[in-house]
Amino acid sequence: QKDDSQRLLESFNSDEKEHTLTKSKAEPYTSKEEIVLEESESPLNSNVTAFALKAKVIYPINQKFRPLADGSSNPSLHENPKQAVLPNQVMETSTSGSLGSLSQGDKEDCSSSTTIHSTTSDDRFQARAFLKVTGFPEVLTCESFDVKLCLCSLILKDLMLLDTELRKEKHVMFMQVLKVYLTDFYQKKKITDDLFKKVLLVQENDFEELQKQLDSRLQNTEMSGAHNSEYQTLEDLERKEREYSEHVIDNMEAFWKQTDKAQQAFLDQSKCSSTKATKIMMDLTKKMIAVESLLSESQDLQAMDIQERLFNWELMVKMIDSLKSYIPEECKCRLNIVSNILDHLTVKNNLSVRQKEELLTDLHKAFWEQLAHFSDECIQQSKDLILKRLECRAKKREEFKHRQKAEQGSLLSKTFHIEDVHDFLKAYHELLEKHRQAQWELEEEDDCESTEAVADLYKELYSKASHALTELVTKLFVRTLPVVTGLSVRECELLKEEWQENLVPQLEKWETPRQRRWKLFQEQLLQEKKLWMKEYALSAVMQKHLSEKQEKIIQGVISRLGCLSDESVNYILEKHRLLLCSVLTRLTLRRVGMAALARMRMSRKKSLLQELREQHTLQKGSSPCQDEDQWQLQKAVESHILEEEEKLEEETQQTHLEFHQQLVTEIQEALQFLQQHMEQVIGQTLLQHAQREAAKKSSDDGQDFKERLVEAAVESVYGTSNNINRLVQNYYQQIGKITEGYEGKKLQQLKSLQAERGERNRLRKKQENELALKEKQTKGLLNISSTVHQRMVLQQKKVLAQFELQQQIRLESLKQKLLGLHHLETELENQLKEAEQDFVSELAALARVPMAVKKQPSKRSKPAAEQTNSKRKSFQSPESEDKDNSHENIQEPPGLTSGLCR
Repeated sequence: QKDDSQRLLESFNSDEKEHTLTKSKAEPYTSKEEIVLEESESPLNSNVTAFALKAKVIYPINQKFRPLADGSSNPSLHENPKQAVLPNQVMETSTSGSLGSLSQGDKEDCSSSTTIHSTTSDDRFQARAFLKVTGFPEVLTCESFDVKLCLCSLILKDLMLLDTELRKEKHVMFMQVLKVYLTDFYQKKKITDDLFKKVLLVQENDFEELQKQLDSRLQNTEMSGAHNSEYQTLEDLERKEREYSEHVIDNMEAFWKQTDKAQQAFLDQSKCSSTKATKIMMDLTKKMIAVESLLSESQDLQAMDIQERLFNWELMVKMIDSLKSYIPEECKCRLNIVSNILDHLTVKNNLSVRQKEELLTDLHKAFWEQLAHFSDECIQQSKDLILKRLECRAKKREEFKHRQKAEQGSLLSKTFHIEDVHDFLKAYHELLEKHRQAQWELEEEDDCESTEAVADLYKELYSKASHALTELVTKLFVRTLPVVTGLSVRECELLKEEWQENLVPQLEKWETPRQRRWKLFQEQLLQEKKLWMKEYALSAVMQKHLSEKQEKIIQGVISRLGCLSDESVNYILEKHRLLLCSVLTRLTLRRVGMAALARMRMSRKKSLLQELREQHTLQKGSSPCQDEDQWQLQKAVESHILEEEEKLEEETQQTHLEFHQQLVTEIQEALQFLQQHMEQVIGQTLLQHAQREAAKKSSDDGQDFKERLVEAAVESVYGTSNNINRLVQNYYQQIGKITEGYEGKKLQQLKSLQAERGERNRLRKKQENELALKEKQTKGLLNISSTVHQRMVLQQKKVLAQFELQQQIRLESLKQKLLGLHHLETELENQLKEAEQDFVSELAALARVPMAVKKQPSKRSKPAAEQTNSKRKSFQSPESEDKDNSHENIQEPPGLTSGLCR
């Protein structure tokens, strides 16, 4: 028995080596990780085998060996180590091992040899190549290890395609809106036909150049690191997604710069007024905001549809995998019943042990050879079928594109007026949405049909395998057994009938764990759906937070700028809203892609843990009545599963944190583009405002009339030197009184504001002292109930809140100060203008010169609020506060009194 046991151990080791060798040949692109996984189980099995040898018994390890009736031992023929591998069946040993291999005494080995973290925690998993697929039907022919990676890669491909389609749609919509405004100017004879065509041609060429640059960069990204065109690694995929996002952000920046350039060129060449230009730019911005809103809503809905498609794909793949595993498992069940019948004949001495083993060996060999042949045929038929369906899908897609392009061209060729722009945008978007939906339904229908076709092939394989096994068993019972055992043919036929009768309850019993396994899979899928919904909720929160923060920033910038009209301020706000919407739409899609990448990175470890959990659940459900040893064993397994779940949760959080940090970096880069673009917009707006103010002052000062009045007064015979000197002295005295009154009011205003500021500072310090006292009272409780990180966060929020409060108080103080000073300056300006007008009138009357300009009405009684409504108050930085305390030098009108004094 010792020699036989030693031979069994050597046979087991040789089978394991042959299994590893077969796997290495079957997977040319598999890294050394699978070999590590297989070798990690050998200590467990070796320990159990050593225990079996020491106990002088043949221990059933994973059902590979079983004791024989005559006391000898041979490899069990219930499991052929060289049985055929079904199409795409994974030839790899489970990392967790069987539950029977976990013993109470091997707890240390359990934590070291079967640990998921220890076998897959390194970065070699990211370097493992998996098949590069172009469509879902190809996934049906992949290995089960690659399935989730392939499906997620298809999701990333769909997201990229969606992004490309929406970007092209936005470009087309902008060109059409610009064309509508150009057509309106052309019909009103404000631009020529040559200018109309030139502007459109230049913009079309510029946008085509932008697209060519993007396509070239994306092609370089796709080609870089591609050592094999049929396979890809997760590391390459993450790099490509990151570079793709960078290229798209750069393209978006160039697009919006080009749109501004197009608008400015159009308005400059049309030579319209600044007010009209501002109105047109405002209208264009609002139209593009409507476009961004449509595209953002469409993107969110279709991203959720793409995610739902992933779950449908997993269900279909699971169904095919279930069919694949159904065939060998049921065949094993049938062969086990035959073995039991032969065991019964051996006990009755109708059959010797050697004869039984020979009969089982011949039966197994004949059946598994036929199944291998049928499996090879099924594999080839599946590949041919998928290839034909993909070719058919490509043809249908081309037909769809041709038809859809014609429909889009028909809509774009129509003429729209400015008031019909919104209707056009809605109609064009709905048309493209209908086209995308039709394409989507076509692909989903083809996916279902492909899955059903592959399922039919495996059903046919099952039918062939069942028929072949039935024929072999019939031959065994009807022809072979009567000769070997000496039983009559009728008795052997009764044995066959017994085999068929025992088959039904055994298959029903075997069906129960299959249904339980399917239920566990559905529960797992439901959990993943919840995680994805949580990810969408977090994305919405992020988008809202960024939007509110950026709106607050731009409002603060505008409040500090001042001096801009309401129209200019509204234009800046709308422009900022447009760019922010565009940035957030892109970042939202990037976040969805990162979630898919994080799932891919953790898919292998989740699968291993799910397999371990599934085996434990099935084992626990199959044997409700347990002895002490089995109970201890299951407790050890449950403890091991909890340990692996904690490790997986920790690694998952670390992975999400890594992707989150990467997303934050990309958000900062995108917001930097937004800031730079808005700086240019605000600078351009301020420049236009300054030009308008300069033009307005040059047209209102009446300098020409003053020069003519001086010349006429000097040459006039009516005005004597004494009279003119008296007028000038009276004018200077009046200016002095006005200036003195202004300085007094200004000093009084500054003192009042300083007193108010001191009072506010006193109240603020009082509130801070009360808060500090309250925090001191609750400090002990905070130290006990809060962690260090929470206390740091609270302290950070407190400091930021105090800083923002002080900044707000300082800004409000400056606003009140400058508002009061602006009121005094407005009153001073009105008084000086009135005094000047009185002096000019008296001088013109003295020199007998007719008044060319009418006297402006007095503004003394006009409320200061009405004076300041026409333009915004000019707020200056805190550094200029001290400069306002000095007296201003009031100068007389240049040229008028100096010329008279000459």
